[in-house]
Amino acid sequence: MEFENLIADLKRRLTDGKFIRATFSQPRSKAEGLLRIKAKPVELKGELHIQFEEQFERVLKHHNISADGLDLFLTNALMRFRQVQAEFTGEIIQVQLTKKFKVSWKSSISESSRTADLSHNRKKNYLLEEGTPYPFLIRLGVQTTDGLIKKQKHDKFRQINRFIEFIDDALEHLPKDRTVRILDFGSGKSYLTFALYHYLHIEKGLDIHVTGLDLKKEVIEECSDIAKDLGYNRLEFLVGDINDYEDETSVDMVVTLHACDTATDMALARAVRWGASVILCVPCCQHELFNQVHASSLDVMLQHGLIKERFSALATDSLRAELLTLAGYETQLLEFIDMEHTPKNILIRAYQTGKEPSADSVQRYTAFRDLLHAKPFLEKELKLEVLRK
Repeated sequence: MEFENLIADLKRRLTDGKFIRATFSQPRSKAEGLLRIKAKPVELKGELHIQFEEQFERVLKHHNISADGLDLFLTNALMRFRQVQAEFTGEIIQVQLTKKFKVSWKSSISESSRTADLSHNRKKNYLLEEGTPYPFLIRLGVQTTDGLIKKQKHDKFRQINRFIEFIDDALEHLPKDRTVRILDFGSGKSYLTFALYHYLHIEKGLDIHVTGLDLKKEVIEECSDIAKDLGYNRLEFLVGDINDYEDETSVDMVVTLHACDTATDMALARAVRWGASVILCVPCCQHELFNQVHASSLDVMLQHGLIKERFSALATDSLRAELLTLAGYETQLLEFIDMEHTPKNILIRAYQTGKEPSADSVQRYTAFRDLLHAKPFLEKELKLEVLRK
């Protein structure tokens, strides 16, 4: 098949109603920093579009392309990647492109009966479906016994589903041949801890052992009772402090949601030392940098207390993400939940790669840190060798 024919064929297939999803991978050049592109059909104002999600090392960019614009976008994408895998109703195709753009095409029959889902601005397509009763959601007071979401719990249901999306994305980074060890620091009322357990163990069938850790004894006791009632025998809750938890030597996933100020940094440092393959962190109350930051060139901003507080929070999480990258992780800062629901809406997602940091990335981090006169707690905890040179 010729390259031009490939573009025409893909355009036809992406718009004939059978397209489900696709991934463009194996970038030809690493200079751009684009790792992959994912595609799916969506309906916008009654018209079919293909949504392309460009995944960079720390940023996601979305483009909704109508049928008229597909030729140009597909050409651009296929010039940048060597492989495409696409799923259609009843079929999976895999395309490989050589350096000279010679096309290799393989097609196989799919036993899946899935059809295209065009939901976008319409009803949200959740991984945990509305109307389906889930025992843990009923027990936690989010659902009624017939599966309806309680009026005052719609925001919580959206938050839980957003979190499950991150868990689903992390599946490929978790071991499948042994027990997956997961720690949740600052688990609190544990809506998301129960959701994690349900999705990974009950829906995906993974062998997991999950520990939720929190300082509030009465909350831990209540969560332990719920886990027992639900028969979640691989989920435990313990009273404890992140600073004092020394019971592990190796962990696969660390979750820390709304741990206050440097407690977040302590959890991140522990995760790195344990060699966690996946880190999911929603920071809270980033106060440390507020009292450290001093940069005369930023006085136009920092003279205002409100702006300084918000800047300090964003700068803190940016430094955290960069430090995790220097520690060998692929790190992104992502929106956890819409700002209208909570201001604590940034999630740090990190996947272990073991990749050695470049001199440029070290210089970029130190330049930003020194500009702010910052002394990040996480940097002191990690004791990274690349920052000692």
